[in-house]
Amino acid sequence: MGGSNKNLIFVYGTLKRNHRNHFLLEDLISTNDAVYIEQRTTWLQYPLVTGLYGIPYLINKFGSGIKVNHYERLTIEVIEEDDEEEESNGVVLAEAYFAHCGFGERLWEKKGKCGMCEFGQNDGVLYVSPKDRPMFSSVLDEIETFVSSSND
Repeated sequence: MGGSNKNLIFVYGTLKRNHRNHFLLEDLISTNDAVYIEQRTTWLQYPLVTGLYGIPYLINKFGSGIKVNHYERLTIEVIEEDDEEEESNGVVLAEAYFAHCGFGERLWEKKGKCGMCEFGQNDGVLYVSPKDRPMFSSVLDEIETFVSSSND
């Protein structure tokens, strides 16, 4: 690692192994811009829901972070998946992308305040690739319409 500044990034949803966008991470790994460390889980439980186009989002109702379009990049604590005891010594800091606070809580409410423990293979079936989405409006406009619509 030398003098370079490296950040741990916690990924979930379509970026996980065997999911539709994992190839993006494989591309970074193949060019040595990223390294796979190991499978981790969050230390605290965050709601995970799918929104418009089956896009998964972690929901953080009280944070603020670096805003990136419809995500916020926040620091979280993660642990090895098999190390879920209460006083874990294996806790490390990583960064994760959460649903932007402008719509995250409303998306959580629209989904009945019920989240998933993990984004599984069956959840990925609903995901729509960006190239297959309508091109007439911005993602943020479409998300706003989605969270504002009634539950049918």
